[in-house]
Amino acid sequence: MSWRELPDLFSVGLLIYAFVAVARPAGSTMTRLWLRGWICIEIHFAAYSFLALPGAWGAAADAIGTAALIWCAQLFCWSMDAEPRHWSSRLMFWSRALVYTLYICLADWPGVPAPPRMVVATLLALVPLTIFYVLPSAQRTTTRLTTVVLDIALAVALLFCEMLPATLGVQTATMLCAAYLYCCIQCWFMLKARTGGFIVTFVGLLTWAAVFPMGLLTDLWLPKVEFDVEMWNLPKFLVAVGMIMLLLENQLKQNQHLADHDELTGLPNRRLFESRLGAALSRAQQKGVRVAVLAIDLDGFKSINDRFGHRAGDLALQDVAHRFAGCVQSGDTLARTGGDEFSLLLECPMNRDTAVSIAKCLQDSLMAPAKASGEQVQLGASIGIALFPEDAGTLDQLCSLADQRMYAAKRDAQLLAQTA
Repeated sequence: MSWRELPDLFSVGLLIYAFVAVARPAGSTMTRLWLRGWICIEIHFAAYSFLALPGAWGAAADAIGTAALIWCAQLFCWSMDAEPRHWSSRLMFWSRALVYTLYICLADWPGVPAPPRMVVATLLALVPLTIFYVLPSAQRTTTRLTTVVLDIALAVALLFCEMLPATLGVQTATMLCAAYLYCCIQCWFMLKARTGGFIVTFVGLLTWAAVFPMGLLTDLWLPKVEFDVEMWNLPKFLVAVGMIMLLLENQLKQNQHLADHDELTGLPNRRLFESRLGAALSRAQQKGVRVAVLAIDLDGFKSINDRFGHRAGDLALQDVAHRFAGCVQSGDTLARTGGDEFSLLLECPMNRDTAVSIAKCLQDSLMAPAKASGEQVQLGASIGIALFPEDAGTLDQLCSLADQRMYAAKRDAQLLAQTA
């Protein structure tokens, strides 16, 4: 056993522990696949510590260690698929991983003739191409097409290498380079936000892919120069840091979303609504356009809580939020600003008639009874409208006036109901 691998085994073990600690709150398919990939790297270092064993044992350690690198790359690629749980994604992963592993075993085992490797190299192109052909059109994505093209190019390169003498090291390096280069492609297409975590992860994967051909070139051009093994392992740790950064960035994003949105309905809360309203008023003042604020209070909601309980009230609020969202355009902001209160910010080219029309749409959306614990309950909405700059010139004045008009509308509705 080589003791040189122990520091790497220990370091990767600590990284896996840190990764688990950071990834536990997320618990997504992507993070679970990342974790499995790093476990493969631990297996890789463990296997390589037995490379010095004689005969078949050393060859087996080499094959297992190299195959673990392949499986790590395939797991990383799978994790960044658009639909990792879809059967097509699973099929693509298992087929590619198994064919890659078979080729690695044939390449690393001494005495295996070229024809079996050439057959497997051909399968590297045929298997992904066949799977891509039988997939539904919706699953034939640009990323998967890139996978097929890359595998075909890899198969051609391996078949060419088989025609040259004593090139098994080149073939293995080519396969590993292609596997991690595809990780770079997946990372580029699937991680849209170009954050610090993305940059570190992408550069780490790209450097990881470059390590394998660079190792061959240094052996060829600088045979007498020995590079420290940790230099070649540096990209692995760079990718680990990048992935942990991505997890932390995602956690911060989720925390920010929770701070700015209502947990029950998923709508913006009062804090985010007022922030967007302030920005909208600044834009309206600069451009000389109108902004409308609608204050909305549900009629009859208290009776739902009294008769059926708070769980029924929560279900009714979710139903109402869904109905209101159908009346709102993408550029507007619908928020839940109280227990049974909502607010709507209208920014599109706006006038009073348009605001009244949207208010009518909101009220009409409640004409059908709402669902509350299996019961049908009738709700209504009292709405107050205030326009900037005609009705008020500041955020506080605008919201206050909309509330006053909403309460006035509620009183009028109650008086009308009593009179009837």
